[in-house]
Amino acid sequence: MHEPIRFDQSICADLDAALDREWLETNGLGSFASSTIIGLNTRRYHGLLIAATQPPVARMLLLAKLEETLVLCGRRFDLSANRYPGVVQPQGYEYLKEFRLDPFPVFVYQVEALEIEKRVWMVHGENSTVVEYEVRGACAECTLELRPLIAFRDYHATTHANDALNPEVRTEPGRASVSPYYGLPTLHFAHDAASIETSAHWYFNLEYDRERERGLDFREDLFNPFVLKFDLAQHASASVIASTAVHEASAARALRVAEIERRAGLVRQARRQDSLVRSLMLASDAFIVRRGEGHSVIAGYPWFADWGRDAMITLPGLTLVTGRPEIAKSVLQAFARTVDQGMLPNRFPDSGEAPEYNTIDATLWMFVAVESLVRYTSDLSFVKDQLYETLRGIIDWHVRGTRYGIRVDADGCLTTRGEQLTWMDAKVGDWVVTPRRGKPVEVQALWYNAVRIMETLAGEFGDAATRTRCAELAEQLRASFPHLFWNPAAGCLYDVVDGERRDAAIRPNQIFAVSLVHTLLPDDQARSVVQVVARELLTPYGLRTLAPGDPNYHPRYEGAQRSRDGAYHQGTVWPWLLGPFIGAYLKVNGRTPQTLAKAAQCLAAFPEHLHMAGLGQISEIFDGDPPHHRRGCIAQAWSVAEILRAAVEDLEPGVRF
Repeated sequence: MHEPIRFDQSICADLDAALDREWLETNGLGSFASSTIIGLNTRRYHGLLIAATQPPVARMLLLAKLEETLVLCGRRFDLSANRYPGVVQPQGYEYLKEFRLDPFPVFVYQVEALEIEKRVWMVHGENSTVVEYEVRGACAECTLELRPLIAFRDYHATTHANDALNPEVRTEPGRASVSPYYGLPTLHFAHDAASIETSAHWYFNLEYDRERERGLDFREDLFNPFVLKFDLAQHASASVIASTAVHEASAARALRVAEIERRAGLVRQARRQDSLVRSLMLASDAFIVRRGEGHSVIAGYPWFADWGRDAMITLPGLTLVTGRPEIAKSVLQAFARTVDQGMLPNRFPDSGEAPEYNTIDATLWMFVAVESLVRYTSDLSFVKDQLYETLRGIIDWHVRGTRYGIRVDADGCLTTRGEQLTWMDAKVGDWVVTPRRGKPVEVQALWYNAVRIMETLAGEFGDAATRTRCAELAEQLRASFPHLFWNPAAGCLYDVVDGERRDAAIRPNQIFAVSLVHTLLPDDQARSVVQVVARELLTPYGLRTLAPGDPNYHPRYEGAQRSRDGAYHQGTVWPWLLGPFIGAYLKVNGRTPQTLAKAAQCLAAFPEHLHMAGLGQISEIFDGDPPHHRRGCIAQAWSVAEILRAAVEDLEPGVRF
């Protein structure tokens, strides 16, 4: 299928190195399991079953981990690891001989003459995590004890010892079930243990390093309801299925085989069979989730839900490049049903409330996604029957005006009185870090593409009035844009125009005026924009959000929330921006063997990055200054999607859509 990611004992026994590497399993519902390669949880988001109770949101961390003890002839060997105040105890990583992602997490422990292999994965389409153990070697008196540690709390929170918890364990042959709090799901443990003993113990003051670094609550208490004991001398394997559904432990092997084949099928769809593309084909699957009868996109793990902007930007890379056009259609239909006053929702809240309509650009990215769908599938009938009226309504609302003063101005530009409506939307309290009221540069590029795309669709569908109207809107903006946005002193574009105010900060938003299908700039200005962006913003991991020479530049994304949010779009590097940069670079320089090779160098750092942070995934952000330490989410949808799309669409000779 693909080359496994492997770490030997030199990494596994090095605590700092091991804690810097995290694995992620998902199930297509928004649920996930995640931890470090040694099983020491460093985040409140780490656990074996974080279940989306209203898919893909309302996520609850049900099962934090399994405490594992191997008993050999009366001697106890703890395989687990936890951080408590001032100590890591136990230190089971000392027995960890190997970790590999193959295709899911596999842990190989060596205890004296015994080798124990543990496998962890999620069942696609279910809130179920399977944990299998297999022992190799002579084992006369050998018992494996597993102690589940449960939390049953919102995945953004922590829990502490309390008297409200119901410690009752309901047992029947091959199954133990707990319902610790009223109104939360029952968690079933299917198992093939020789015996089960109730315990009802709290584990106090577990500490999460990453939350401490982020200035958040980093201590938690977890509850152990029972102990499972497996006689490995009689049976050389052990299985546990932790699930909100009822299973039999004997189903574990069949579930594993089915999941391996499902993932292998994803990789077989790859249009380009190199290691990076195959890895990202697998990575892309983590973000596609069910929402009702349709599909949506999780913006990032471990803490984001599904966002409209992210779904539209990622749609080509996650679904079209990967050969899943039906999912692309499902995502577009699902979001089209949520359009209100000509706007796509920015996000669906975690707890399942009404969607939030507070973005100016997410709606416009929908037109770009539709254009990509048509390029890949030529399915104009789908667009006409399912999307066209919604798209036409969006244009109408934007012309006459919608929320936040979003409307077409007299000069043809799209303007807004909102300060926090673009993708640069960080806010701490009342402080909007990057206020972009007025006419943001990328919004003009997106609006121009939206009306040009609608002009083409209207022509295909015989809608002469809409075609003429959109052509006029496009020409009006095209005539105004260079005069309003060109900064001759810097040789690039202003970031925002608001009346007489011109924001000359050098940011990556201007790259979209070149990269999108319909370009607003003459060739010489487009080439100059790419040169300035490359000189000031390009790094091995993406584009900086602000040039280092700017007085507001932040070289590192670290510290408590105010510090982090203050740096989020003020110099921090975003990998997803490499996609549009590569497209813009090749557009102005042509597609020759030399330019393709130079563009490919933009992705050269990512094969190694797949072995760091979120294994097999691409991080959300990196520090602006070298060595560009990885930050934010360990797995970000648009990082994966745009790197994958660029690798296939832009860099593969002869692959054009």
